[in-house]
Amino acid sequence: MGESLLLITIITLVVLTIRRARPVILDNPVVINRPGKYHITLAPQLNGAQTFIEKIAKKIGEIPQSLQGGGIYYFCVYDQKVFPAGEKFYLLAVASRDGMLYFQAIKPQPLLHENDSHLKTVSEFSAAVLAQHPPAAGDDVQNGRSLHDAVLAAAQAMHIRVEELPA
Repeated sequence: MGESLLLITIITLVVLTIRRARPVILDNPVVINRPGKYHITLAPQLNGAQTFIEKIAKKIGEIPQSLQGGGIYYFCVYDQKVFPAGEKFYLLAVASRDGMLYFQAIKPQPLLHENDSHLKTVSEFSAAVLAQHPPAAGDDVQNGRSLHDAVLAAAQAMHIRVEELPA
């Protein structure tokens, strides 16, 4: 009787340990808002990208200048830790508006038509999120380049391959 109880307890502990070791993949979109710092919108199954995106935000925080605005940069991110539904990469849009950083991550969609592209997929998703935050009249291109460079620096630090999507 005692051995059976001990065996059941050990099996339960092993099962609980194994279940907790796997990351949880959410099937709903995730929105993370840190007022005054950044706003992240992650499509379903991309919650694992949060670590990389927060690393980018930290790199931007190390830049002494205030980011008022700049271009929107689009990337293909090949992260070994994030596999959205069998894909090898996900799409990332990065922008700044009035000192706030905006990140949008989405899974690539199948390219069914000749005019479909990954750039179109991520730019439409990004435009929907950024519609409430139009760029200021005096956007600074240099600030945008700093944002671009921070993405590349964070990717290099985390050993993640990033390719910029040509606009």
